Amino acid sequence: MATLVNDSILKNDAAGPVPVSGGLGTDSYYNHSFFQKIAANVAKDKIDEAISKKLDVKSLLSSSKTIRLADLGCAVGPNTFDAMQNIIDVIKLKCQTHLPTSPMPEFQVFFNDQPANDFNTLFKSIPPKREYFAAGVPGSFYGRLFPDSSLHVVYSSYALHWLSKVPEGLEDKNSPAWNKGRIHHASAAEEVRRAYAVQWANDLSNFLNARAREIVPGGIIVIVTHSIPDGMEYSELANGMMYNCMASILLDIAKRGLISEEQVDAFNLPTYAAPPGEFVSVVENNEYFNIVRMGESNPSPWLTDDVHVDMNEFVNHIRAAMEGMFNKHFAREIVNEMFERLEVKLSEISVEMESAYKDKIQAFYVLQRNDSG
Repeated sequence: MATLVNDSILKNDAAGPVPVSGGLGTDSYYNHSFFQKIAANVAKDKIDEAISKKLDVKSLLSSSKTIRLADLGCAVGPNTFDAMQNIIDVIKLKCQTHLPTSPMPEFQVFFNDQPANDFNTLFKSIPPKREYFAAGVPGSFYGRLFPDSSLHVVYSSYALHWLSKVPEGLEDKNSPAWNKGRIHHASAAEEVRRAYAVQWANDLSNFLNARAREIVPGGIIVIVTHSIPDGMEYSELANGMMYNCMASILLDIAKRGLISEEQVDAFNLPTYAAPPGEFVSVVENNEYFNIVRMGESNPSPWLTDDVHVDMNEFVNHIRAAMEGMFNKHFAREIVNEMFERLEVKLSEISVEMESAYKDKIQAFYVLQRNDSG
């Protein structure tokens, strides 16, 4: 799960995002990524079915005896290991069914994230007994990472909603997209949301163009990501409420003179949950891939009238994923106060958070590389 952003991104000349909290400590992403795992598993059966149905192992193995997979935005584990093993199990079952007399192929898995990602933690925690050869590949997945026609399956979960940089115009006082007093497009002017949408579309197009070179014809891309129904306001979602709370806390800290309002105005979260219509439009314009399966779901089906969010644990998850970016822009004591107050503020609106629209705010897409290009 690739994450956040550095100083240069805030100045719109980004080289890449800041990674999640590394290590294996109590505040690490490794120990606070369970919600992401639950969310991704919601669509697991449908994704497995699509891979099994569409991936032609006989054709792929006619030119290579090794199946190569890549997780783009792998973070530090452990979710990436489960995802890769699951896909390997699906492929093995298909090989056993359709090629019963052929030897089982070997598997190679590439774990990709930003160069600053804690790859040491990733490989220290990799399962010692595994059915694949493993390698780390640092770099932005919005550009090329692998040789031509070298991959068979690409997987990316909760990574492609992160933009390569803050959209243009958000920090320009003369721009209609100036996002004064906010840190996201939630509750902002339409021009702000449009700036986010344009940057996201450009990023996804770059992602697909790079993968079109790297994936063999007939190869598969699996994407699990934040989403939102077409036409819905982001402020109606729990994350939108949270981003507004973050901005409110930072502005309150600015009123006390600990930071300036200009610092808040210059800080924008580079994340965009695209509705399905926008995703489909980018894929269709790209022309290298066909969507063979897609769907939307509620990423938190475990929430019921009797089961509620532990707000302390929820904020710990958010902090593990996002603290790095805040630390690049604000002093550590400001970041500490912001997250401490965020837990209190979200607890006060927990009923609204839990009752916020949840259906269809996660999407999965299974794309197949066609023969063109």
